[in-house]
Amino acid sequence: MLLHVKSTQEFNDLIKKGTVVVDFYADWCGPCKLLAPIYESVAEELQDLTFLKVNVDNLLDIASEYRISSIPTILVFKDGKIVAHHVGYLERSQLVGLIKANI
Repeated sequence: MLLHVKSTQEFNDLIKKGTVVVDFYADWCGPCKLLAPIYESVAEELQDLTFLKVNVDNLLDIASEYRISSIPTILVFKDGKIVAHHVGYLERSQLVGLIKANI
């Protein structure tokens, strides 16, 4: 499941349970645009997980809370706690590896 987060409350509710992968991005970010189709493809492949996209320009409070200073940033949450963190572009195999290592 891939969801575009629209509010801080929605984000907080979604990361509480299970494994959740979050892509922090901005529409103007070149590497974010390169990562987007890869991220969407992996979300389709790993349908038992929740994948979120957080636009840092629209949800600055979330980006600030998690100290997102560079994008794209991928965070993997497990039951509300961060278990993995990666800044920058990832190839498909790297993204899948990061996720599977933290399920």
